[in-house]
Amino acid sequence: MQFIQTCLKDSLVPGSFVVADYMVFALMLVVSAAVGVYFAWTDRDQRSSGDFLMGGRRLTALPVSLSLTASFMSAITVLSNPAEVYRYGANIGFYGISYVLTMVITSEVFLPVFYRLSITSTYEYLELRFNRTTRLLGTGLFIVQTILYTGIVIYAPALALNQVTGMDLWGAVISTGVVCTFYCTLGGLKAVVWTDVFQLGVMLAGFLSVIIRSVVLKDGVLPIISDSQEGGRLNFWDFDTNPLRRHTFWTISIGGTFVWVSIYGINQAQVQRYISCKSITHARLSLYINLLGLLSILLCSVFAGMCLFSVYKDCDPWTAGQVSAPDQLMPYLVMDILRDYPGLPGLFVAAAYSGSLSTVSSSINALAAVTVEDLIKPYTNMSEKHLSWTSKGLSLIYGVLCIGMAGLASLMGGILQAAISIFGIIGGPLLGMFTLGVLCPFANSKGVLLGLMSGLVVSLWLGIGAQIYPPTPAMTRPLSLTTEGCNFTTTDSFNWTSTVQPTQPTSFTTAPVNRTDDNWYSLSYLYFSPIGTIITISVGLLVSLLFCNEQKGQLDLTRDRERFDGTNPGFCDVELDLTKRNIPA
Repeated sequence: MQFIQTCLKDSLVPGSFVVADYMVFALMLVVSAAVGVYFAWTDRDQRSSGDFLMGGRRLTALPVSLSLTASFMSAITVLSNPAEVYRYGANIGFYGISYVLTMVITSEVFLPVFYRLSITSTYEYLELRFNRTTRLLGTGLFIVQTILYTGIVIYAPALALNQVTGMDLWGAVISTGVVCTFYCTLGGLKAVVWTDVFQLGVMLAGFLSVIIRSVVLKDGVLPIISDSQEGGRLNFWDFDTNPLRRHTFWTISIGGTFVWVSIYGINQAQVQRYISCKSITHARLSLYINLLGLLSILLCSVFAGMCLFSVYKDCDPWTAGQVSAPDQLMPYLVMDILRDYPGLPGLFVAAAYSGSLSTVSSSINALAAVTVEDLIKPYTNMSEKHLSWTSKGLSLIYGVLCIGMAGLASLMGGILQAAISIFGIIGGPLLGMFTLGVLCPFANSKGVLLGLMSGLVVSLWLGIGAQIYPPTPAMTRPLSLTTEGCNFTTTDSFNWTSTVQPTQPTSFTTAPVNRTDDNWYSLSYLYFSPIGTIITISVGLLVSLLFCNEQKGQLDLTRDRERFDGTNPGFCDVELDLTKRNIPA
C-alpha cells in the first residue's frame, strides 16, 4: 500500500505528552531500576554464578509464572497484535489454542528432563545426550536468534515513543537498553523475575486504559463487537487448509504451537525460569498459571484491536497519512482518545516500554547464562566468585550488543511477522534437535547434526524467499479500510482530527483478488517453524538409522553425580533411560 503523503513530526499525532505522562513513565523506569538495586544489595554476598543466573533455584511458582508471561509478551504484543486485528481480523485469537497445547507439551515432555538434570544451560543437555559439537552449535544458534529478536523488541517501543512524544527514535532505543542492562547486571535472575511481575501489571493497565475509554466513547462493548462484525474483523470461521494463506485456524493453531513450543520447551530464556523453581511441582504450576496470563494478554490485545477498528472504521489514519506504519496505530489512538486524561497516555507508553524491558532482560540474562555455562566454564578453571563477576560483565556486554542490533529491526517491516519469522527459521530446527534427543532413543550425533543443517537450510531458503517474493493479497487477505468519514476541518471530534490535509477521502478495499503468481515462497510465515522441525527430525532419524552402530548417548545421573547439583529436590539417582515414556516423580 502506498502512503498518501509524508507527515511532519509536529502534526503526526493529535496531542503530546504533558508533565503527568512523563511522571508515570519515569515512575515505571525508577521502579524497574530500583528492583535491580534492591536485589544487588540483598544478594551482595552471593558467591556463585548459579545464584546470579538461577536465583539459587529457590523461586516459587507465582512470580516465575508471571515472569514467563511477561518475557515474550513484549512491546510487540502491545503494539502489533491490535494492529494485526485492525488490518487482518481477530482470528489471531486462535493463538489461545496453541498456548494450551504448548503448556501441556512443555510440562510433560521437556520440563521433567531439564529439571531433573539440574542444568543451567539447556544446551548442556545436547552434550550429555550427543556430543560437544551439538552443544556448541545449539548455543551459537540461540545467541544469534536471541540477539536478532531482542533488537526488534528494543526498536518496537522506541517507535511508539517517537510516534507519541516526538522523542528521538535512537535516544529511546538507547535508553531502553541502558535501563534494562542496569538492573540485569546488578540483580541477576531475581531482579529480572520481579521486574517482570511489575511490568506485566503495567502492560495490563495500559491495555485496560485504552479498552475502557474506547468502550465509554462507543457507548458499550456491544457496539464495538457489532462494528467489528460488520467490518469483517470477526473472521474466526476460516478453516482453509491452503498452507499459503497467511492466517487461518490451521496456520495459527498448528504453526503457532510449534513456534511457542520452541520458546517454552527449549528456549533458554524460558527454561531458565521454570527450572529455577524450588521443586518440580512449582515448575509445572508456574507453566499453567502462566497460561492464564497468556490468555489474558491475548484477550486484551485482540479486543484492543477491535476498539481500534471501531473508533477508526470510517477514517483510517494509516490511509489518510496520519501514521507511517500500522505499528503506530495504537499510539495514535492513545493520544487521540486519552489526551484529555493526563497520565494515561504515559501509562500506555509505559506498558509498551515494560513489555520491551521484560523481554530484553530475560534475553540478556539467558545470553549470559549460556555463554558462561557453554563457552567459558568447560574451558577454564575460574572460581565461582570470578564466574559470578563474569556473568555480570557479560550481561553488560550483551545489553550493549542488543542495543546495536536494534538498528536491524527498522529494516524488517512489520515487527510481529519479523519476530515470529526469526523464531520459526531458527527455533524450528532447534526444536527438532531437542525432540530427537528426548523422544528418539536411537538418534545419534551424526543424525542430529545433519538433520539440524537440513532444517536450517530449508527454513532459511523459505524465509529469504518470502522476503524476496512476498505473498499476494489473495493469500494475506487484508481487510477493507476507508477515509470516507474523515472531516479534516474539525478539531474537537475525537476521531476525525488532523492538521494534515490528505488527498480526496477515499474508500478502497484490499480484499482478495485473483492472482496466479503465488508459489511456495508465499507459505505462511507460521509454517517456517513446523517445516524446520519436521525436516530436522526426518533427516535426523534417517541418518541415525543408517549409522545405527554409533554409541547412543546415555545420561547416567548416578555415575555423573558430581556434574550436577545434587541439592535440587528434583534430582533423581536413576539412569535417564529415554526409551521409557514416563519419568517417575
